[in-house]
Amino acid sequence: MSANNLPNGNSSAPTSKKGTDKLNGSSPSGPSVHDASTLSDVRAALAALHVRETVITDRLNALLSSQADLSRELGRLDLLRANLGSQVIATRSISNGMLSSAADTAGRLSSRVKGLDLEKDRVQQTLKVVEQVAELKACVHGVVGSMGAPQDWEAAAGYISRASKVPEPIIRGGFAASMVPSVEVPDAPWITLENAKESLCGLFLREFEKAAKEGDGAKVTRFFKLFPLIGRGDVGLDVYGRYVCQGVAGTARATLKATPGDAGTKDGFFYANALTKLFEHIAQIVESHGGLVERHYGEGKMIKVIERLQMEADVQGGIVLDSWSDERGVDRKLTDAKSYPFSFLVQSFLTPQRTLTGTPRMNSPAIGGGTNPRDSEDEGVDMKEVDGLLSEISVMLGRWSLYSRFLAGKCKSPDSPEDAPLSIPEVVTKSDLSRKISARLTTPYNSLALFFFRRSVEKAFQLDESPTGLSLSLNKPIDANAPYIISAVDDVMYIVSAIIRKAISTSQREVIASVIPDVGRVLGGSDFIGMVQRRMRDESYPQPVVQGGLPPENKIISFIVLINSLDVAKDYLARIITQQLGISPDQPNGTSQPNALAASFPFEHDLTFVTSALKNLNSTFSLKTSELISDALRVLFTAVVKPRLKSVLVEAFRDADYWRSEDELAEIARLNDEEEDEVIDRVQRRFEHGWDTLMKPIARLMTAKTFTALVDLTATDLSKTLEKRVWSYSGKTSAYGAIRMERDFSGIVSTVSKGNYSVRELFARVMQILMVADMEDDEWEELGGDDGDDGIEWVLNEDERRRARNLVKT
Repeated sequence: MSANNLPNGNSSAPTSKKGTDKLNGSSPSGPSVHDASTLSDVRAALAALHVRETVITDRLNALLSSQADLSRELGRLDLLRANLGSQVIATRSISNGMLSSAADTAGRLSSRVKGLDLEKDRVQQTLKVVEQVAELKACVHGVVGSMGAPQDWEAAAGYISRASKVPEPIIRGGFAASMVPSVEVPDAPWITLENAKESLCGLFLREFEKAAKEGDGAKVTRFFKLFPLIGRGDVGLDVYGRYVCQGVAGTARATLKATPGDAGTKDGFFYANALTKLFEHIAQIVESHGGLVERHYGEGKMIKVIERLQMEADVQGGIVLDSWSDERGVDRKLTDAKSYPFSFLVQSFLTPQRTLTGTPRMNSPAIGGGTNPRDSEDEGVDMKEVDGLLSEISVMLGRWSLYSRFLAGKCKSPDSPEDAPLSIPEVVTKSDLSRKISARLTTPYNSLALFFFRRSVEKAFQLDESPTGLSLSLNKPIDANAPYIISAVDDVMYIVSAIIRKAISTSQREVIASVIPDVGRVLGGSDFIGMVQRRMRDESYPQPVVQGGLPPENKIISFIVLINSLDVAKDYLARIITQQLGISPDQPNGTSQPNALAASFPFEHDLTFVTSALKNLNSTFSLKTSELISDALRVLFTAVVKPRLKSVLVEAFRDADYWRSEDELAEIARLNDEEEDEVIDRVQRRFEHGWDTLMKPIARLMTAKTFTALVDLTATDLSKTLEKRVWSYSGKTSAYGAIRMERDFSGIVSTVSKGNYSVRELFARVMQILMVADMEDDEWEELGGDDGDDGIEWVLNEDERRRARNLVKT
């Protein structure tokens, strides 16, 4: 074997190595000639190559020895292939000789069967044509016979209806043209049928109109049912629409002429009732006749009658609205309302002119004496008339909504699911009456509702009265009933409830979109809240008369009453909105009663819109009142509570001697002939007496929520004051004095938090300072010292805790 065929040879090393690896099954592991550096290395590499050569030679010999067996097996396979080839040839010859005739026979049978099926189909088609032509001939002769002497119009219409089921190509085909005509009926069948339809249609029209004039309902129904049988359904629906519209028009005219020329037409709801009767009449027709139309004319055909009825409703409803508008002078009232000056509200913006004697403004400008020009201002707009107009418009809009909802249900697609939201049909939205209602009812209602509410707010403040007999002295009983608020709150919230309820009763999204935001602007803007705020600032601000003194009692009481008024107004409005939304206040999250607003606003997305508008009104007003109440409580605390609280604290801590020991305190009690417990509890008793004297008169006048908020403000400030006082004793307090201090301060906290335990959290810093100061050394070490890793939720940082440990003098 030459060196070129070895893996370590010099020629084509990669190829040789690859082939050798495949042969050996592994890569060479012996020494390489290329790596040999000495003669012994070359000999060792040569020896390794000889070993590998021997192995490869043995394997090649084994392969060559097995070649004979492979050749023998291949020969056997060739022999079998030859035998199979002869068998295939024999099989094919048998198939061609024996089965070809059978295949030909089967092909001929299949062709015959197809031919028979085709002939059978043609025969059936021919029979069907013959039967149809026979039916056509019978119908044609039946129509002619029925229209003759018998004059059986139902039978004639029935024959035409039967003939209409015969395909048009058959009717106009040559076979029918040759077979159907006879001596009695010589014309082609389609000509005969068409002439009969025209003749019967004219006859039915004449008979229908005659029966309509005579008021013969049975005869009207009889001929109305025949129009679709002769293929004139559109004519029948049109003439029927005219017929029912005549009834609608006649009823509407009779309603308007019920009380001509006398005072009856001026009744507040005369035109609303007229419009209601119009809608009810149309709804009655649609409900009672809808089944008849659908049954004889087909599903969905009643919509055409509804469209014709709506056209009549446009005319008659327009007449009612025009007459109502002229009779009530709506345009004039709108002009008067838009030009109304609201003098009282405007003048309330002006800075009040104080007299030299300091007398507060009384009844100005509302009742400023006989010379006040405001006395005659109401003559331009009669509020009772405006209220009556709003009531009448709300009734008419509510009836229009019910009518629209009824038609929406009748025009609803039968394929739509039952729980699908309603949508207003085009027959309503595109009608002239819809546009006239928007212009004559919706727009005036929105404008008049805004005027009526704003004028009501103005009137409420003009006639406003504050509760009498209020006093900050606990010795004087109060005759009035809590909560103590101005009368304007009750009046305004009553009007708010009426306005919202009336707007919802219209079931009109456009009304809600205008009225509810207007109510919010009047309440939360410069009118209601603005008026209360200006009275707080200009008339009732608790400002001391002399520097360093306390405000006058009447100012404090008036200021508290205005705070109460805002709080109660917020609660009133929340209750009104809750009732309108149908939310149960007993549930934690509020559960809506089914069909509360949904019944009034069934159209898609309307309910969501109305709910959102009401909730926005409540949240916006609540936010603005809460902000003003918060500001007012800060003023009340700063001007009234804080100065007196300082005096209470000075008196409570008078002669506080926390630097004394227990024996020294006992000696002082003995010298003063007092009990030791009396001396120990002196700070608590003094503070409780001063606190009750300060806060109980205020609590008697304020609402629960506002007083709680005032106590929170007071407690926040008091906690800071007490904390400063604690730090002021740093290094001056005895161990026994620290214990007394913690007891006194705990008593103060208990007094302030009486009835409201959460107030204690505001004193957390003070109590933790005293707790740390009173701890024994081993107890302090057990809690972890100033590391804070002791399970206590500290509000003091490490430096403050360390400082608190040094509170007691060493």
